Amino acid sequence: MNMDQLKRQAAARALEEVRDGMQLGLGTGSTAKHFVELLGERVAAGLKVVGVPTSEATRLDAERCGVPLTTLDEIDHLDITVDGADEIDPELNLIKGGGGALLREKIVAAASDRMIVIADDTKWVPTLGRFPLPVEVIPFGLGATRRAIEKAFAECGVSGQMAVRKAKDGHVFVTDGGHWIVDAQLGRIVDPPGLAKALSAIPGVVEHGLFIGLASSAVLAGGEGIRVIERRKPKGDQE
Repeated sequence: MNMDQLKRQAAARALEEVRDGMQLGLGTGSTAKHFVELLGERVAAGLKVVGVPTSEATRLDAERCGVPLTTLDEIDHLDITVDGADEIDPELNLIKGGGGALLREKIVAAASDRMIVIADDTKWVPTLGRFPLPVEVIPFGLGATRRAIEKAFAECGVSGQMAVRKAKDGHVFVTDGGHWIVDAQLGRIVDPPGLAKALSAIPGVVEHGLFIGLASSAVLAGGEGIRVIERRKPKGDQE
């Protein structure tokens, strides 16, 4: 089974959680694209749902597949967001943003009762950081912002090369929100929550690709089938 088939398997498993009348967050990326396509088939068969896309690319996919869309201005919450990830650790902390949609993805995930992450099992890692960490920044004052990011890295015990992301045409990649992305090659992030907090405090940082405490479960597809991992509750929250 190839990688694309594994991604579709994970998407199909997540679709089993969708019920009639739900309001859904629709993720961005190759795995989430499978979910949108499969959801479109269910909608064509009579399922009543509405979706909020996390990118212009996903909006176009959803329209092509016949999935009704809305916005977070028109509804007050989402039942489930289904999205992919670039890395997933055992605490279900994520690195996202390889496709450049991290800001909208995080807004949608935070507005959801549950976030289901779908991926092939190569995205499962013992420690985050092998995948470059995207940091979405405002172009103005970029030098000062980069210096502040480097300081935050040092305070959190990580370091690595940073580069402004380029698009396929060689020009600077611009997000749907009109911002730039700095990708940081950190190798190993020892304290993802601490680093997330430090990056969020920098004025020139719009958002970062560390998704902490947002994922409820992960659906991982591999050669031996599907694994579903639920996020462990903190001790005080256990029933």
